[in-house]
Amino acid sequence: MTELWVERTGTRRYTGRSSRGAQVLVGSEDVEGAFTPGELMKIALAACSGMSSDAPLARRLGDEYAVTVRVSGPADREQERYPLLEERMELDLSGLDEDELDRLLVVVNRSVDQACTVARTLKSGTKVTFEVITGRTGSRTGNVGA
Repeated sequence: MTELWVERTGTRRYTGRSSRGAQVLVGSEDVEGAFTPGELMKIALAACSGMSSDAPLARRLGDEYAVTVRVSGPADREQERYPLLEERMELDLSGLDEDELDRLLVVVNRSVDQACTVARTLKSGTKVTFEVITGRTGSRTGNVGA
């Protein structure tokens, strides 16, 4: 299993890392070149939808098809959450007749609904735990949020 973590690199600035060697800059909106955590969540959703539909689209359109998946949704700052995330998949399907288009759209939607782990997780609501480890001998760790 891939290990994931973030390391603080400055005020409201972190570097996200994986045990596979990947990294991403994470920070507040005023940190140049960094994604906010909310932006990363949205990008994960869009990438997951794209990847989940990749095989059926490649089968029908060829391996070199072009697609852009856009995702948006304003934050509700009072509740500190995103109440709605909207995705739009943009690709050229003008070469398909109506029946082919209808069939492909069914397959793409089914693929995303069944295989996009990020969307399935967000839609189902997931229990999240948070624990603080102090590193002190004999100290208590406590779950400070759920």
